[in-house]
Amino acid sequence: MNKIIITVLGLAVSGALQAGGYRVALQGQKALAMGHTGVAMSDSAEAIFFNPGAITQLEAEVVFTGGITLLEGATEYQNEPTLVQEETDNPLGTPINGYFAQKLSEEMSWGLGIYTPYGNKVEWPTDWAGSHLVNEIELHAIYIQPTIAYQLNEQTSVGFGPTLVLGSVEFNRNLSTSLTDAAGNRSNVTIKADNVTAWGYNLGVLHRLSDKTSLGFSYRSEVTVEARGGDADFDDIPTALQGTFTDGNFDADLPLPAELTLGVAYQYSDKMTLAFDINRTFWGTYDELVIEFDNGLDPSVNPRNYEDSNILRFGAQYRYNDQWTLRGGIYFDESPVPDGSFAPETPRNDSIGYTAGATYTYSKNLELDFSLLILTFDDEENSYDFYEEGGFTIPFGGTYDSAANSIGFGLSYKY
Repeated sequence: MNKIIITVLGLAVSGALQAGGYRVALQGQKALAMGHTGVAMSDSAEAIFFNPGAITQLEAEVVFTGGITLLEGATEYQNEPTLVQEETDNPLGTPINGYFAQKLSEEMSWGLGIYTPYGNKVEWPTDWAGSHLVNEIELHAIYIQPTIAYQLNEQTSVGFGPTLVLGSVEFNRNLSTSLTDAAGNRSNVTIKADNVTAWGYNLGVLHRLSDKTSLGFSYRSEVTVEARGGDADFDDIPTALQGTFTDGNFDADLPLPAELTLGVAYQYSDKMTLAFDINRTFWGTYDELVIEFDNGLDPSVNPRNYEDSNILRFGAQYRYNDQWTLRGGIYFDESPVPDGSFAPETPRNDSIGYTAGATYTYSKNLELDFSLLILTFDDEENSYDFYEEGGFTIPFGGTYDSAANSIGFGLSYKY
């Protein structure tokens, strides 16, 4: 029984801190509207996230960009042989971002970015068919990134920003497929870790091939999230097992993968700009998770077996008139989860994102930004094959159908 608890706790922590339910890119309204391209663009302080080197190319001396996104998503699970069908009931997500950039000289600029790339809540119905894997996950994460950038010459700029990650996670699941207390309540565990911190960095290079074409490169480092002294609380435990399932604490080191992005932006005409990015996310670093407990349970090694994955992004921007700039895009996101490792706490199917948006120039100093994302996932028939109970491996499989939509609002102020 101890092995069951340890294994599933491992799945819970890894799923919540790694993916946050849906891996939806929402780090800037302008970039999102263009298919989330941005590594070769230099028209917004959003560059602090997408390419720190690009902030030296901003036209204004000081630029502030901020926004909020309203995110709605759901996943439906179905098992045809058993006729089981369930759907998540996720609350509305509200990821935010804010960026500030300022020129210090003709060659040097600095800035600060605060954004929430991970942060979501996923709720399956209590005691559903997969409740031994997950009932509910909630994650909050804030990234704080001071940035410095230097223009080496007329063509090339470089930038660097250390990143501080602050976050918390809470997760609940049932202890097994059938264990209950005397009243018939399903035995369950809630794990919670607050004040989780980690450090990483973001670096970028912007190179202008000509007046019309620019190339961008950015690298976001792997971040090791250190959960220390998290709480593990057991509820509705049968009287005979209460000495086994005692509340305690846990430690775990969890890798968030590095990302490499290359891109090009081309000014097709005075009004039209085209962009293309390719992103490589090094999920292969996440092959297992080790968890240590302070209440006598043995350390656990949990296989995850994730694989590196790619995202292809295409975007266009059109200056319609002096007041309106229109944008559109599409991106193709490859799932990092291999067959047999597909768990319901992070149902990551291959997906396609369709994006659109606009900027309204209210005055020479103030712009209002809007974005729309429709994210569609391929139906995925898959399973998780590492759950053990009573000395037997019990795969949990079915078909997952996910979808997510967002609408974003932002403003840019410059002088």
